[in-house]
Amino acid sequence: MADLVVGVDGGNSKTDLVLADTDGRLLAWVRGDGTRPHREGMTATTEHLAHLGRRARAMAGLPADARVAVGAFFLANVDRRAEERQAAQLLSRLGVAERTVVRNDTLAVLRAGAPEGWGVAVVSGAGINAAGVHPRGRSARFLSLGDITGDWGGGLAVARAGLGAAVRAGDGRGPATTLRRALPGHFSLRSVEAVALAVSEGEIPVVALHGLAPLVFAAAADGDEVARGIVLRLGDEIVAMVTALLRRLRLLRTPTPVVLGGGTLQNGHLLLPEHIRTRLATETPQARPRVLDVPPVAGAAAEALLTAGVRATARSRLREALSGTGPGPVTAERRS
Repeated sequence: MADLVVGVDGGNSKTDLVLADTDGRLLAWVRGDGTRPHREGMTATTEHLAHLGRRARAMAGLPADARVAVGAFFLANVDRRAEERQAAQLLSRLGVAERTVVRNDTLAVLRAGAPEGWGVAVVSGAGINAAGVHPRGRSARFLSLGDITGDWGGGLAVARAGLGAAVRAGDGRGPATTLRRALPGHFSLRSVEAVALAVSEGEIPVVALHGLAPLVFAAAADGDEVARGIVLRLGDEIVAMVTALLRRLRLLRTPTPVVLGGGTLQNGHLLLPEHIRTRLATETPQARPRVLDVPPVAGAAAEALLTAGVRATARSRLREALSGTGPGPVTAERRS
């Protein structure tokens, strides 16, 4: 009987956990809240991950104590080596797998989009981060603690910028924008000022503003110059991160895969990736950017299978399954 493996992509806003076997068959895919150990503590975070694992086994019709050979956990807000070690220790105590790998979630994108295991990866989901790995194994990353370390980007930053620009358009500080009409309806409110007040008074959680990001991208696609400026700013930040990592790893003269993943990069809108490609072609012409064509959890699943020592055919089978489905139970036809 094939062994079980677990691959986890934990982002700021959501966590995807995939249960598969070492033949590359997808057994279950479950989704839960994001991984936020900096707010909720590492113990609560790892207990949530263990709970997701139990949900996946139940969904697959397996007993709660079914043996998992390898668990690969790629987690947002686990940015330092000490945090990786702490998470691995707690997950091991919880018995999530016989062997546990813990990395930052940017490396799931890298593994999914650059199977050779090196290059630069950018994750732009609710938040933003990037990491690079040299062909010889040396890595570089950012401190990534938010505003205090100079970070800007991801869906939440785009949404907040859009809301702010819409308010400025109304009070005379900024240019006109269709965002004034587009944004309030998301919260069933009449104006962007009402949205801002509701956030200020705690009636709308700040994290809920993330839902405005798709509206900003849609307005940019429709030609709104203010929205376009916000999306292009995100592209400029991503180019700055990629360029810094290539310079730090001394890869500016080496053809290097650059994998772009996360909700604001994999949302189907072309303006952002095209802007990134154009700027990289001018500033770092050896960069080879590509938008990830599978969910980032595919990289975590691939790492689990690699750690288990399975054949490439099994890894390809699971990757294909993950590209054509989403969270939920897996049918008997798809298991076969």
